[in-house]
Amino acid sequence: MMEQRMAPLTGIIVLDLTHVLAGPYCSQSLGDLGARVIKVERPGTGDDTRQYPPFVQGESAYFATLNAGKQSIALDLKAEADRSIFERLVARADVLLENYRPGVMARLGYGWDSLHARHPRLIYGAVSGFGQTGPDAQKPAYDMVVQARGGVMSITGEAGGPPVRVGASIGDIVAGMFLAQGVLAALYDRERTGLGAMVDVGMLDAQLAIQEHSVALTSATGVPPGPTGARHPTITPFSTFRAADGFVVIAAGNDAMFGKLCGVLGLTLADDPRFATNAARCDNNALLKRLIEAVTLGGPVAHWIAVLEAAGLPTGRVQNMAEVLRDPQLLARHMVMPVTPRPGGPAFTATGNPIKMSTLPEPAALGPAPALDGDRTAILEWLDQG
Repeated sequence: MMEQRMAPLTGIIVLDLTHVLAGPYCSQSLGDLGARVIKVERPGTGDDTRQYPPFVQGESAYFATLNAGKQSIALDLKAEADRSIFERLVARADVLLENYRPGVMARLGYGWDSLHARHPRLIYGAVSGFGQTGPDAQKPAYDMVVQARGGVMSITGEAGGPPVRVGASIGDIVAGMFLAQGVLAALYDRERTGLGAMVDVGMLDAQLAIQEHSVALTSATGVPPGPTGARHPTITPFSTFRAADGFVVIAAGNDAMFGKLCGVLGLTLADDPRFATNAARCDNNALLKRLIEAVTLGGPVAHWIAVLEAAGLPTGRVQNMAEVLRDPQLLARHMVMPVTPRPGGPAFTATGNPIKMSTLPEPAALGPAPALDGDRTAILEWLDQG
């Protein structure tokens, strides 16, 4: 039997000054891997998301799902007494995360250069709308701003329709993922060099980094792609198709799969020159969609899922979030997790950790989200013990 080891980031202290989504998403990921996350919040109000609905017993479910298992201490970094506490925390931390506009931390005396000189092993992670450099570094940004400017909204939605924001906040979330990746690389590098590093992630940069087909199409042809709805712009058939009672996803990613799909649907199209290659299918995608839907409209979604899965073809139903939270595959993977309520507090549900490791046991529940400044006494006692 494999020896059970500690979580990979056990013993790593993350001092998290971030708020809203990108930074807290990063620190949540690090916490899922075993790091201790100490959330430094504004006195009185704390993280903005504490005021975001929906609320259960007066507490934000949005906040709870992004901050489960973290600790909270409220500090005013302009007040001498709180600065003293903060500096003691920095001295014990492995990682500091912040998502202020570039220059704010430096004006407070806690910028990268200053902290690196005093704490050379500290890793400093900063996420902002446009990064720490460039002509727009000082501009404010939210998720929708970078989705728009980064080109994501130009390819989202239906052809001829208005620009559409992706339903999930991918401007923030992707930046948080890249920040976590950078922090992990910096922790590894520190093992070799003994020195920390600054990790600078711009939300706009992250939006460009995830657009593989748009960059390829535009750089190769000079013509930027537009929205294609649910259809993949360079693979066909790879879209949603109407069934008698809803929609089914069919993703036939190569010629062999297309031939198998034609057999399942009773269509003699695999050798038709209009559809024999992926390039031809892309050129004739509208006609192909009509021919496929002429068949799929004859049966319900469940029928087509069963038929397509039996043939080994990638498929799926379009589920709403209530259905997703009941999905047996996600439940089996511990991706729907209860958040342990604080005494007298409400219960919440959050997503589990998508990173599965042989040395990282699945918890039965996530730790409670912290009350604002709720861990002050415990944190101060820990500092005194050090």
